[in-house]
Amino acid sequence: ALGYEPDFIYPLENVTIPQGRDATFTCVVNNLGGYRVSAGGDPSQARVAWIKADTKAILAIHEHVITNNARLSVTHSDYNTWTLLIRSARREDRGQYMCQVNTDPMKSQTAFLEVVIPPDIIYEETSGDMMVPEGGSAKLVCKAKGYPKPRITWKREDGGDIILRGLQSARSKVQSYENEVLSLVKVTRSEMGAYLCIAANGVPPSVSKRMMVHVHFHPLIQVPNQLVGAPTNTDVTLQCHVEASPKAINYWTRENGEMIITSDKYQMSEHNSSYYSVQMRLIIRRFGKIDIGGYKCISKNSIGDAEGNIRLYEMQLKGGQVQRPDEDLEAEVDPLGSDELDEEFNSSNAINDDESSVRGEMAGVSSSSPHFFLHPPVLLALLVVCI
Repeated sequence: ALGYEPDFIYPLENVTIPQGRDATFTCVVNNLGGYRVSAGGDPSQARVAWIKADTKAILAIHEHVITNNARLSVTHSDYNTWTLLIRSARREDRGQYMCQVNTDPMKSQTAFLEVVIPPDIIYEETSGDMMVPEGGSAKLVCKAKGYPKPRITWKREDGGDIILRGLQSARSKVQSYENEVLSLVKVTRSEMGAYLCIAANGVPPSVSKRMMVHVHFHPLIQVPNQLVGAPTNTDVTLQCHVEASPKAINYWTRENGEMIITSDKYQMSEHNSSYYSVQMRLIIRRFGKIDIGGYKCISKNSIGDAEGNIRLYEMQLKGGQVQRPDEDLEAEVDPLGSDELDEEFNSSNAINDDESSVRGEMAGVSSSSPHFFLHPPVLLALLVVCI
């Protein structure tokens, strides 16, 4: 060997790229031009070669590509820099690459090419939307491919808790659950909704699939106010809360079964508060005596039906204030106890304390309870009889 021995100036660096990107290895060798290698007695210039170390396949020598791979190329620049380019890297390109100089003895350095693959859902092996009866079970499966192997995480789209139940009815709530399989046991209507299976392996982008879990049950109706009162010539609103799945047909009737339809008199609306919950509203315009009576909110789906009952009555206006009928009754039941009646009673015929006590007991009242006093003229008449 003649001249200074070639030496590597920088180490060959490992490369990690996503599949489909270009990968490059750069090998910088000093003193290569002045070094001669004796081959069969004739000195020749040392050369740089690229080798796939794990398969021992020679890829290129100097600037000439040896392998039959159109995606590989080699460039030489600045006299001492050789670059191996692998375009659109594939998973099979992964492995160790060697930059070798044919000195005596040979010198080389190696680096590793890692080709990573972002996650991808395997739809053929992954669950779709599911329907399950309330109290039943659902098994959601999510499969994904990629490199490294993707991790599967489950979350609810609405941010709610995932409810996990064990064999001994142990119950826990979690915001996320990591596994390829999510088992929902003894499902309730509150667990209905969209579930997201998210696959991630550190290689962007992560991917997800949305699965809808439908929980089926017969309708249930709750009536906030079963007795509603209103003055005449006002608008009255009746409400029913309905829970049903699958989606129900909801409507209103009078108590005689006559169906109510939208008109200038009646306005009906529905407001969804969740996947299975609906608020029914009926507005009765210009409430009159003909509108007094019973109303029914009815809900029907493929599993069953339910109804709620509301009774509508007229509220009287007295002195510009709304007064319920039972308020009139209370006013009639308790006419006594005022200061005027007490004065009238005290100004009646003078009777000594002993007589008033005895006669009061005979009249069936207690003198120590003024709110139960009889009217003074009635009490005087009783006293006269007793005397």
